[in-house]
Amino acid sequence: MATQDRPIHQQAIGLALDIANGRHGLSKLVAPVFFLLDTLLCGLIIWKVPYTEIDWVAYMEQVSQFVSGERDYTKIQGGTGPLVYPAAHVYIYTALYYLTDGGKDVFFAQQLFAMLYLTTLSVVMMCYKQAKVPPYVFPLLILSKRLHSIFVLRCFNDCFAVLFLWLAILALQRRVWQAGALFYTIGLGIKMTLLLALPAVGVIFFLGAGFRTSAELAAKMGLVQVLIAVPFLANNPTGYLGRAFELSRQFFFKWTVNWRFVGEDTFLSKEFAITLLGLHVLTLGAFVIRRWLKPARKPNVMEIVLPLMCGEAPFTEQEQKAIAREVSPGYILATVLSATVLGLLFARSLHYQFYSYLAWATPFLLWWAGAHPVVQYGLWVFQEWAWNVYPSTKASSGVVVGVLAVTVAMVWAGWGAREDGKQQPRTVAGAGQDEKAKR
Repeated sequence: MATQDRPIHQQAIGLALDIANGRHGLSKLVAPVFFLLDTLLCGLIIWKVPYTEIDWVAYMEQVSQFVSGERDYTKIQGGTGPLVYPAAHVYIYTALYYLTDGGKDVFFAQQLFAMLYLTTLSVVMMCYKQAKVPPYVFPLLILSKRLHSIFVLRCFNDCFAVLFLWLAILALQRRVWQAGALFYTIGLGIKMTLLLALPAVGVIFFLGAGFRTSAELAAKMGLVQVLIAVPFLANNPTGYLGRAFELSRQFFFKWTVNWRFVGEDTFLSKEFAITLLGLHVLTLGAFVIRRWLKPARKPNVMEIVLPLMCGEAPFTEQEQKAIAREVSPGYILATVLSATVLGLLFARSLHYQFYSYLAWATPFLLWWAGAHPVVQYGLWVFQEWAWNVYPSTKASSGVVVGVLAVTVAMVWAGWGAREDGKQQPRTVAGAGQDEKAKR
């Protein structure tokens, strides 16, 4: 039936579906419209919602000691305890220290963090577009209450780490390997949470840029970490490394968002920590071998490992070019975000600011996995509810872990279906269905 012969309500529904699925000229306006709405929302939040003090004062106290000449990490303290973030964190908050009159102008700091939020959102949207994510997913990028709180009401350092992570993803999608490596290592220099994405970044470099280039990039990332830490390494190197990248940090049960439902005794036990670490390693290994290395077209992973152990490239030049072509923007985004979500699933303790690494990852991963739009939005609602319960409860923590686990399982299954050609990207009308084709 011709379009003009259909009832007006069917035409309206068809137009809405076409826009939502990216099949109409108006689809390109969806992201800018949502970005504008979020800009207004950020202004409204700063204007109407009271600022909540958590770490800002402590950051400023620590930075003031750095400004006064202290270079021994073990001696830099704040109201919430010692300085436990890498050197790039110190430099960024030193700049904020001067911009906000020693941290006293919190209102201006909130405005700066609103600009940081909007900058990060714009990069996220560009990454989604590179991966050809349909417009109907984009509302989920701006609706999070907790994410706005993390940025404009709390001013956490995670916000800067997240920006550099997404800048790294965008650079990798555009195959600007040097910039991707630089952005990633700067983000890691702000907060070591970005270590969760390191295996994925390594695989992307290895497959997309080749063995030798990836080795050079790894060396350069390490060099950047050394250079930004020079003032502290020169004073007390073991103190800096122990504090900035403390892997044995003690976690407090009262602040946990994720594993509260297991009980405090279990949460604090070494057995629980070792179990989570083991599950993380096993699941990560499975993703690397069975999902992330698929573009290599090597059924036996030892065909890759053995040459590497000898310091040799496992692929011929022709093979490397063919592999690199399969390292698509969607593959890059799925790999980095699945690595991050895996790490969050098996982390012993997540605090509310860790949602900044998850909020923009979940919508893409659920779409990538082929989840029905209703499931995508439903899981997002459950996740958002759980992360907004304060303090966390057994029920909310169970939902946090449950949604993470379901997301990982769906990505695993959906990735396999994509590889087998059995899955097409979901639209709001169904799986791989084009309403125009049906009419």
